[in-house]
Amino acid sequence: MTETTGGRTVDDDVALRVLVYSHDAATRSRVMSALGTRPHPDLPRLTYLEVATAPVALEHLDAGGVDLAILDGEATPTGGLGLAKQLRDELDRCPPVLVLIGRADDRWLADWSRADASVPHPIDPLRLRDAVNGLLAPA
Repeated sequence: MTETTGGRTVDDDVALRVLVYSHDAATRSRVMSALGTRPHPDLPRLTYLEVATAPVALEHLDAGGVDLAILDGEATPTGGLGLAKQLRDELDRCPPVLVLIGRADDRWLADWSRADASVPHPIDPLRLRDAVNGLLAPA
């Protein structure tokens, strides 16, 4: 089924795959709850791939099929900022990367990691949604 919103046609059978990386299950849950299944009417629905370890995140991202990576900069033992930098350095096709940073002043670390966007902890659902919509919006 297709739906027309704002002059755009969105196919309900299409989904964007979002990898959410954090060692903390509560952080992953807050991200998914903040975004829901469709953060904007012009976007396809979102499906989530929850990942708790960096090696598994790398495996999934290297395999492809991920449309957005949301990485927790406060994750341990491998932080999302270092993982974002590694993805940019090592993957030929890296999806957009959003990092969750410990505080707004850590934005320079997000820039160093070459992340496409950053949102500080604690997660503000509106700010997260706006950042994700900006990364996934059709060109």
